[in-house]
Amino acid sequence: MAFQTDRSAWTQGRTTTADIDVGLRQYMLRVYNYMASALALTGLMAAMVAGSPTLWSLFFQEGLRGGLSMTPLGWVVTLAPLGLVMALSFGIARMQASTAQAMFWVYAALMGISLSSIFMVYTATSITRVFFITAASFGGLSLYGYTTRRSLSAFGSFLVMGLWGLMIAMVVNMFIASSALHFVMSVAGVLIFAGLTAWDTQKIKEMYWVGDGGEVASKKAVMGALTLYLDFINLFIMLMRLFGDRRD
Repeated sequence: MAFQTDRSAWTQGRTTTADIDVGLRQYMLRVYNYMASALALTGLMAAMVAGSPTLWSLFFQEGLRGGLSMTPLGWVVTLAPLGLVMALSFGIARMQASTAQAMFWVYAALMGISLSSIFMVYTATSITRVFFITAASFGGLSLYGYTTRRSLSAFGSFLVMGLWGLMIAMVVNMFIASSALHFVMSVAGVLIFAGLTAWDTQKIKEMYWVGDGGEVASKKAVMGALTLYLDFINLFIMLMRLFGDRRD
């Protein structure tokens, strides 16, 4: 009888572990699918705006010194994603999963409009090259964050501090326009967002709980996808600054 009881407990433990493994894989697959779909939408919107002079003129115009500047609508499109991120971060617990998903897709589309200026600054060949470099780097880093048994929490705290420092340096460089500082920020940005990719993946994995209902699981997947999407986009931008070929 004791043997049967122990065997039953062992079998139940194996079943629970298997359920968690299957559920975790499905959860992470949903996160990555959301992220990949958002990246595709961003790229489509960026290419569409950059390829249409009519759409382009709604958001961008020639600057006084020959560079690009944004129209009032362009500023709205540029700042709106910040509001969406804050709304999702602080209000997702009170909204439905379908609402969170809709806001996520709107965010990705608006980011595509903002990033369309890249097509006017850099060559299409270098954009493609850097995109695949970013994708390969992101994939390896995210895989490490998913599979490693080492806690990255202390490492992540250091990265967050570095991110705040990077943001402050970017604001300062808006006034001093130092090319040397720009280069240092780009290198630092690559390192920071590379590390954040691994750390965020581990955090998203740890957010999973087998007992989550459909609504909660969906909202967690949306927030996880948004986090990884931001890591990818920022890593791509920093790499473009370093390796992108500017148009003549």
